[in-house]
Amino acid sequence: MNTIKKALEEKKNGLYYGNRIILPFNCTLLKLIYQSEIIYDFSHCSSEVIVSEGENFTDIYMKRHKYLKDDISKYENIKIVTAEKGSDIFDFSNHVKLILTLNDDHRIIIETPTDDQVFID
Repeated sequence: MNTIKKALEEKKNGLYYGNRIILPFNCTLLKLIYQSEIIYDFSHCSSEVIVSEGENFTDIYMKRHKYLKDDISKYENIKIVTAEKGSDIFDFSNHVKLILTLNDDHRIIIETPTDDQVFID
């Protein structure tokens, strides 16, 4: 299992294809923010997203979008609040805020927010 901490230390990139986001780590997703939408429902019956997990990655399918790159401009990004798989999600110190930036070559740059970036939790 790949961890968020390890992926950040190694500056691993994610991927996106169509409406699919592939994160290079296993995690528990708590919140996803993009454009003016905030998504909290990651259950199997969610009308907005499907989350699945591989051995070393997490998939997020954005059901309302056909191609993420068409809907998210180069000046926008996706923000997520997540936690390491298996950690105590009720302990806020385990929450990890990440900013996902889509590149033109299907790569997603994964970063923690800096002090100048707005990340409303």
